[in-house]
Order: sequence, then structure tokens, then C-alpha cells
Amino acid sequence: MEILNGLIEGLGVAVAPTNLLFAFVGALLGTAVGVLPGLGPAATISLLLPMIYKIGSPATAVIFLAGIYYGAMYGGSTTSILLNLPGEAASVVTSLDGYKMALKGRAGAALGIAAIGSFIAGTIGVLGLTFVAPPLAEFALKFGPPEYFSLTLVGLLLAVFLSGSSIVKGMITLSLGLLFAAVGLDPVTGNVRFTLGTTHLQSGFDFVTLAMGIFGLGEIFYNLEQSEAGQIVTTKVGRLWPTMQDWAESKWAIVRGSVLGFVVGVLPGGGAVLSSLASYGLEKRLSKKPEEFGEGAIAGVAGPESANNAASSASFIPLMTLGIPANASIAMIYAALLIQGIQPGPFLITEHPDVFWGVTASMYIGNAMLLALNLPLVGLWVQLLRVPFSILGPVVVLFTTVGVFSIANNVTDIFSLLFFGVVGYLLKKFKFEVGPLPMAFVLAPMIENALRQSLLISNGSLSIFVVDRPISATLLGIFAVMVLSQVVKFFRTRARTAK
Repeated sequence: MEILNGLIEGLGVAVAPTNLLFAFVGALLGTAVGVLPGLGPAATISLLLPMIYKIGSPATAVIFLAGIYYGAMYGGSTTSILLNLPGEAASVVTSLDGYKMALKGRAGAALGIAAIGSFIAGTIGVLGLTFVAPPLAEFALKFGPPEYFSLTLVGLLLAVFLSGSSIVKGMITLSLGLLFAAVGLDPVTGNVRFTLGTTHLQSGFDFVTLAMGIFGLGEIFYNLEQSEAGQIVTTKVGRLWPTMQDWAESKWAIVRGSVLGFVVGVLPGGGAVLSSLASYGLEKRLSKKPEEFGEGAIAGVAGPESANNAASSASFIPLMTLGIPANASIAMIYAALLIQGIQPGPFLITEHPDVFWGVTASMYIGNAMLLALNLPLVGLWVQLLRVPFSILGPVVVLFTTVGVFSIANNVTDIFSLLFFGVVGYLLKKFKFEVGPLPMAFVLAPMIENALRQSLLISNGSLSIFVVDRPISATLLGIFAVMVLSQVVKFFRTRARTAK
């Protein structure tokens, strides 16, 4: 009953004219971002973070950014199907069968099932957020500094293990995030750390500058040297509504993808990319005609698209209840909450119910908006694909530079932006997974403070993490199992390679 009352209260927040407008603009912008290759939700949200200083209501700010995030999950399927160029990473799998369907003259059916599956999965994900988050937040109230230290360790390790193919590269980007967060003054002793004798760095790096540099400028620099070009396979999309046979072949793929995406989306580092890959593999394994996958199987579009949209909704659960961002895009929303003076975590629901329930209710409305935006406006999105990057790139650079300067009117921030732009470009060029870096940056203060508080409580004894706190001991046990599993996997792979 308490959950229903909260949802009704949130609905009142969500239907306020200002919030409805921001939800619509966010969904529209997110869809456009998903459609345009070369940008993604993390890059776009990072570019818009300076706006958050001007938005008075925290609920409005998060509703806007959330709309961009799950809107991009919807829009990414359009380029995958029509152009064979994924608009964002989670839609890579969709192109395998979606593009083949378009080549066979079934682009409309592929786009239709992608939009409808995304709507169903997004709604299921928000239902899970509604009923899972409150009890999880109550459980999180039992967490003290030792538990938060152990939980953050597990979260960051999961982010490294699940976000890329190379664990070593993931650990390097994670370490970079921790290093950048350590620049400035020590929060306890006040000593200067890693400032290279520059007084400007004594206040540390600003997350907005870091995010806009790595995800905004870094993406632009990287795309400048890409020669990929696609040709739209059809100028006439045709019938969008799937046939009865299409429904029969894809209905269970949508259900399975929604459930799988929700479960994977809750995990730090899991997110939309991993869930879409897992869904595609599951559908191919369960299919009676696995040979059709990769040749235009509609279940190969329905499952992954459902999974990545359910994951995008589920990724708000660890953010809202534990204060742990599940991926790079959610780390941007985490920063937006901090900008608004709100600390994400177990007290968010009780101290700021308008934010939690308002955002949750707006996601129900946003899913309906996206269905209306994606199906009737397919022709518009097709035309948007014709915007050349030579126009889009300089515009993004201009807005990025102006946005960073507007935060503190400090020219030095522009040099920091260029530095992080180069870092982001190099990470992309050498195939490093960028996601762990912003997550480590935003979680580093929590890790440091939780560790120091725990050691102060126990007079320097590490036993507080294992002996005195069963929840912390369980989390560290999970941490140890994950590390050991990777060690065993490494030696097995090495032995197999030797043979």
C-alpha cells in the first residue's frame, strides 16, 4: 500500500507541466542521440550536465536526463536496422538481424517489433524499479562504513569484469578514475595530492569537465578519423505493425529479454550492452531454427532490444537505493543529483520521495511517449541520418567548450577539458572500456571515506570488515570468489593455448 501511495504521489509530480515538457524533450533528444551514430547517452548527458545548475527542481533534472538515457536505448535500433551502424553500443547486436531484415524489404517490421518490444520491456523494467527499490533501500539502511566499502569494491570489480573483453584494460581505466579523483586536497589531513604544484588543481577535477572531455570531446576526436559510411537500404520503410507470424516468433523473445535485461541491468557494469548480447545468445540457443539468426530472424531483433531497454530501467535501482551507479550513463545522473545537493542512497526514498517517485512515474509516461515518437516519426529519424558528421562534430565541440566555461567562468577548465578529451580519445583508439573510469571517479570519495571511518571505528583493525560485520564479510567473500574465478579462467586459457 505504501508503494502505491508513493507512486500516486510521484504521478502528481510527473504530470506537472514542466516535468512533462522535460520528459518529452529528454525522450525526443534521447531518440535523436540514439539514431545519430557517433554519439551515445553517456556523451550526451555529460554535455548537458552544465544545464543542471540552471534547473531548479532535482526531480525535473533527473526526469530530463533519464528520458535521454532510455530514449537513446529506443533510438539506437533505427541506425542498426537501416544503416548497419549502431547508434549506440547496446544496439550492435540488433544490426545482426535487423539489417538483414531491411535488406529483404522488411525494415518496417524490424523497426516496429523493436519499438513495441522496447515499450513492453521498459514498462516491465519500471515495474521492477517500483516494487524492488523500496525494500532494497530498507535493507540498505543496515549498511555502515564497512558495508559500503565492501559493496563499492564489489561494484567496481563487477564493472571491470562485465564491461569489456579485457580485464587488464578495465583495471587500467578504473585506476585512472581513482587517480583523477585523488587529485586535490586530502579530505582528512588537508595535504595536497597530485597537483603538480598547480594551485588550480587543489580543488580537484570537476566531474562535469571530466565527463564532457572523455565522452564528448573524446568521441568527437575518435570519430574524426573513422571512415565508416553507411547507405540507407531503403527510403520507404513500409508497414510498421508486425504480422501475426512476427508476433508468434517474437513474443517469448520479448518476455525473456525483458526479464534477463532487468536482472543484468541491476548489476554494476552489466547494463544494456551485456544484456543485449546475453539475450541474443539465449534466443539463438532456444530457437528451433538457429541457422536463421544472422540472416534476418525477427527474434534476434526483439530479444536484444527488449533486454537493453529493461536494463536501462533496472540500472536506476542500485543508483536510487545504494548510491552505486551501474554504468557510465547512470554515473552522469549520479553527478546530476550531487549537483542538485542530493546524495543518492538508501535515504533518497524517505528524504526526497518526490525525486524517487516522480522519476519512477515519469518513466511510465516516458515509455508511452517513446512508442509514439518511434513508430509514427520513423521517416523523420531516417532524414536525421543524413546529417553529416562534419556539421555535427563542430557543433558538439562548441557547446562542450561553452558549457564547461559557463560552470565557473574559468579558462583553466577549458584546458582540463582538452586534457580529458585527449584521454578519452586515446582510450577509445586503443580499445579500452571507458565505463569504469567515471564510475571509479564518482565512487572514489565513498571508498576512501568508508575505509577511513571503518578503521577509525576499529582502531585500525581490519577485522571489522570480516569478523564483526556479516554483510561486509559476505560481500568480501563475493569479491574473493570473483577474483579467484578470473585467476582460474586465466590459467585454463593459458593451458588451452599451450596445448
